[in-house]
Amino acid sequence: MTMEIHSLGTAEPFRTADGSTIRSLLDRSNAPVANQSLAEATIAVGTATQRHYHRESEEFYFLLEGEGHIEIDGVSRTVSPGDAILIPPGSWHQITADSGLEIRMLVCCAPPYRNEDTFFG
Repeated sequence: MTMEIHSLGTAEPFRTADGSTIRSLLDRSNAPVANQSLAEATIAVGTATQRHYHRESEEFYFLLEGEGHIEIDGVSRTVSPGDAILIPPGSWHQITADSGLEIRMLVCCAPPYRNEDTFFG
């Protein structure tokens, strides 16, 4: 096995099915990943991801910058830097950058993120 080190500065941003901007650090497209993925996501000021769920993936969000609200299965909470959020598979969720600051967070998915595992109402 080879050592894999990927830099955020070289990761190309792309738009996910839910509307967030992602820079993938480690996933099946750029490393020999089997069980999880890691990315940086940004949510622009005054916007939100589209409410969705994943059938397979469990997600962790870890907020680095910005504040807003996370809604999971109808329960809403304020979130800020340093907060770690668990989103179980099958849970409807949406994060909103409604505090006047862009949200920047790390997103870990297990199994790895796939657009095909993102479902909308």
